[in-house]
Amino acid sequence: MKITVQAIHFTADSKLVDFIQKKANKLDQFFDQIISGEVYLKLEKVEDEANKVLEIKLLIPGNQLFAKEQCKTFEEATDLAIESLRKQIDKHKQKIRAHETSFKETIITDL
Repeated sequence: MKITVQAIHFTADSKLVDFIQKKANKLDQFFDQIISGEVYLKLEKVEDEANKVLEIKLLIPGNQLFAKEQCKTFEEATDLAIESLRKQIDKHKQKIRAHETSFKETIITDL
């Protein structure tokens, strides 16, 4: 899967980009039809220590999945966002299976 990482108003370390790519590639285990992904890294100007925001957008056939996390580190935000996307992928797959099952049942009853 092709992942594009964009750091807004700062330069991301290559180790961080590699970490994000490695974590995102694990999503292929759950759904092999992921077309591409975009990751946005931002630093918020807030008083709280958790000022690092990570947004991930995944393009899949017929849909788009999105996760946004704000944490103390980009690595922690990546882990949480990937887990959120994994859950969204599971829901998407269940929807597809339910639709296919109802379609097959319709065809069988029409015969």
